[in-house]
Amino acid sequence: MGCDGGTIPKRHELVKGPKKVEKVDKDAELVAQWNYCTLSQEILRRPIVACELGRLYNKDAVIEFLLDKSAEKALGKAASHIRSIKNVTELRLSDNPAWEGDKGNTKGDKHDDLQRARFICPVVGLEMNGRHRFCFLRCCGCVFSERALKEIKAEVCHTCGAAFQEDDIIVLNGTKEDVELLKKRMEERRLRAKLEKRTKKPKTAECVSKAGVADDSAGPSKVKAGKPEEADPDHREKKNNLTSRDTATNGKAGKAPCGALKRSIANSDESETYKSIFTSHSSAKRSKEESAHWVTHTSYCF
Repeated sequence: MGCDGGTIPKRHELVKGPKKVEKVDKDAELVAQWNYCTLSQEILRRPIVACELGRLYNKDAVIEFLLDKSAEKALGKAASHIRSIKNVTELRLSDNPAWEGDKGNTKGDKHDDLQRARFICPVVGLEMNGRHRFCFLRCCGCVFSERALKEIKAEVCHTCGAAFQEDDIIVLNGTKEDVELLKKRMEERRLRAKLEKRTKKPKTAECVSKAGVADDSAGPSKVKAGKPEEADPDHREKKNNLTSRDTATNGKAGKAPCGALKRSIANSDESETYKSIFTSHSSAKRSKEESAHWVTHTSYCF
């Protein structure tokens, strides 16, 4: 049953107490948040995008997630709020000149400094390693440290000069409180966009109806804008008298004026060579002897 050979067990070996809560290593958590894609768990590679909640993704992973229509897509809770590519913003990141990456680690014996980061703040120079709070502007995608925005207060982006508002500032990898605040802003923004779409539809219908009414009202105005002679009643009576005279002359003649131009070529005074061009000439007509029998009639006989 154990305890042979004079072994003396200790109390912690016999009595099992409550399990200790496993603590997450802060350094490992920061590395996972700032160096790996939230959706695919792969290393972040350009182009890098961020959602409205401040999480980092590879753009390729987001596109694959949106195109995927399988049942496994429901497992991607980290990107469930992303419904289209418009819900993410491509980030403009500034490279860190002191970061070497895997260039000098050819043998695999080099120490990886977790404090080094690939990107820095272009204004203050702080490294984007999770030790300092960073944010990006939703209007242009430029990334800055929160310290830079506080020290240099401006309503224009420090890099590209685009105007922004406080609602456009989104904290990257923020705390739970920051995520809840960003979530409320996101829902309000989407609700506002829906209301704007609904209000635009009746406006377009009103514009179409107004255009139709304008066309109808333009009809009589064009008649009024005509020549003053047409509006004169004397001019109209003269016109009617002329038309009645034309109809009377045409009725007496018994033929339309255009019919008077038709005449027979055979009775004309033209030369015989000119008359032979037409099918009504005697040379164009064939006798019964020249015409082929109906049995032997083919198109090659002519």
